[in-house]
Amino acid sequence: MRIALFGVLLCGVLFGDDFINKYEYGEMLYKNPRGVSCEGCHGVFGEGKKMGSVIKNKKELNITAPDIRKVSVEQIKKSMNAKKSVMPSYFLTDLEVDAIVYYLHKANERKRIEQNATR
Repeated sequence: MRIALFGVLLCGVLFGDDFINKYEYGEMLYKNPRGVSCEGCHGVFGEGKKMGSVIKNKKELNITAPDIRKVSVEQIKKSMNAKKSVMPSYFLTDLEVDAIVYYLHKANERKRIEQNATR
């Protein structure tokens, strides 16, 4: 009986769907505070947010993370590899960047649908 159950479980693992889907993987990368955690700076839905301010030449300058909701995979890859002074560098694979962008687009699509349903 145990061997049969093990065989069924093994077949499910080997031939079943992925453990997590692309949306869930992107969400995990985007929200994980111990990983990439894009959400910490770019906001829950990628809308961007003010992170702080500095005084330079007697003027207050805001430090903001940009809105990334409508940014393409190529634009994100390019900006992640660009020299910058605030955003840390992350060495993400193409699949990881693609999953993050997919998650953002789908999460914002769901948000719009929910907002329209409550009107």
